[in-house]
Amino acid sequence: MASGWQMNQGAIGVAVVGTGFGQKVHIPGFQAHPRSQVVAVYNQDLEKAKAIAQTHHIPHACNKIADIVALNEVQAVSISTPPFMHYEMAKTVLQAGKHLLLEKPTTLNAAEAKELYQLANQKGVIATVDFEFRFVPGWQLLSELLSQDYVGVKRLIRIDWLGASRADASRPWNWYSQKDQGGGVLGSLGSHAFDYIYWLFGPIRKLNAHLSTAIPTRIDPATKESKLVDSDDTCMLMLELADGTPCQVSISAVVHAPRPHWVEVYGDKGTLVLGSENQKDYVHGFRVKGSRPGLPLTEIEIPNRLTFPKNYADGRISAFIRVIEQWVQGIDRGEAIPPSLREGVYSQLLMDLSHQSNVRKSWVDVPDLEAFLSHNINSF
Repeated sequence: MASGWQMNQGAIGVAVVGTGFGQKVHIPGFQAHPRSQVVAVYNQDLEKAKAIAQTHHIPHACNKIADIVALNEVQAVSISTPPFMHYEMAKTVLQAGKHLLLEKPTTLNAAEAKELYQLANQKGVIATVDFEFRFVPGWQLLSELLSQDYVGVKRLIRIDWLGASRADASRPWNWYSQKDQGGGVLGSLGSHAFDYIYWLFGPIRKLNAHLSTAIPTRIDPATKESKLVDSDDTCMLMLELADGTPCQVSISAVVHAPRPHWVEVYGDKGTLVLGSENQKDYVHGFRVKGSRPGLPLTEIEIPNRLTFPKNYADGRISAFIRVIEQWVQGIDRGEAIPPSLREGVYSQLLMDLSHQSNVRKSWVDVPDLEAFLSHNINSF
């Protein structure tokens, strides 16, 4: 991947907006990439922004997005704030003609995501969404094996993504507990799953979703009172892909599972299994196994050309640096490279339809992405 870094040696001045995930992953990722330079940081609390800037040797600290985009040194902005803040912040960034790297879920609904996509196109800026599973070595190997027709005609896909990040009932109530703020496991994990399903297997024809909440109340740390949780912490999805393949997806943030993330692909020629037993790092630890009919699963070694050139204690940084590289290449070429806002729109559309299916308790049809982007199809 180093060749892309040498196409254009100019450093890109980046502002990091959001300092939770932003400070853990975005800042170290941008500072490690040879083409990006963190020149500004945003936090709603200016004193916190200044402290973070000082810690990471960042020249500018701001508590207003308008101040961030007004800086001449800022050519690009990464946003890792909670989902309910994405739309307005991203809109300000794009309107200012700055390149955008946006965390998932993209926005609160597909209409907002589509508007951002159209605005990025109008402004001629490159907008990327941080769907980092596309850049994890084991996942890239799975993609290659699928493209080589390892499994043949697909007959069934099963995905389990089971974690315990919300399993502790004493974990406090916050935006994640609120559906209208973009909270819930469908947004945090399902957004990723919808993107990698699209990447690996193609578009979805229809879906049926059941969302549930195992921990219905949590304590508000501000008032010390018990408050209702109306966001989902478990979701069950049945999908029918455009090619007719059935796909079953189970996602939960409240279970203690021995194998947190598993993808199984069954076809007439063979089986592929991608899985990780790493409970603490959702990037490191993925292995790929394959088999032919009647034979046992055997591990398929990940080739060196796909492995991370440097591993970080937090695997998310390793994958994020590859997302940055994709973004930089897009900026150099003047054209968006997946995962762009186009893919962000599709993930958001599928989440909207999942919520609709859950309310209706029925299957819903998924419109073609190009039709959705090119026509005024904002409600279903």
